[in-house]
Amino acid sequence: MDNVKQAEHREMDTNAVIRLIKESVKKTAARAYISGELNRIDWTEASDFTVVRGADFATVSGDYASLAAFIERNAPHITSHELEKPSARNSAVPTADLTRYDARIEPGAVIRDMVSIGKNAVIMMGAVINIGAEIGEGTMIDMNAVLGGRARIGARCHIGAGAVVAGVIEPASARPTVVEDEAFVGANAVLLEGVRVGSKAVVAAGAVVTGDVPPGAVVAGSPAKVIKMADGKTNEKTALVDDLRQM
Repeated sequence: MDNVKQAEHREMDTNAVIRLIKESVKKTAARAYISGELNRIDWTEASDFTVVRGADFATVSGDYASLAAFIERNAPHITSHELEKPSARNSAVPTADLTRYDARIEPGAVIRDMVSIGKNAVIMMGAVINIGAEIGEGTMIDMNAVLGGRARIGARCHIGAGAVVAGVIEPASARPTVVEDEAFVGANAVLLEGVRVGSKAVVAAGAVVTGDVPPGAVVAGSPAKVIKMADGKTNEKTALVDDLRQM
């Protein structure tokens, strides 16, 4: 059973994603830097914050509105402060803790929580990966590629720079977009919602895939059509470089 088929058994249920987003406490995370007579502040009222402090300086992280109110209440004890502008507003899903992945993730990649990334995968700068996406071992997601919600990418695939693998969160009944093992998706290609790209298939750069791609097929154009089956020359042009996947 290939990696994508195994993933189907643990696929994140769409309704579970919707329920999580609906029921989550929406947060506008921010950080404040505070100096002053901090020992005179009642820090028990900061229990919802993350606080690192000394006698006269503190870094405080928490909800933006709550931080602003805390600073206002304690203004007599604060000589100066800086409240950073938040990078998100009423966010339902935080970004992922990257330390839990045994993969190479370059600066500038945006990965939301509840994303699965296999061993020795490579996520390049500017890639955006949404909630519920799954990426197999040894797969490369190149610069500025976008993987939508619940997108499933198999092992040892290449998703080219600027490519879009459309997500499926709504409608809840829609099937996810799938790229099977060892498939190659060229730069700026677009895979529309619910399509399945078969194992070892090749999607040419700039192609717009509106239907399923058979295993081993080479597709190109908009809408993408099968132009041939992959052969030795195709495999040579799309061969992966293992050295890029070593930790």
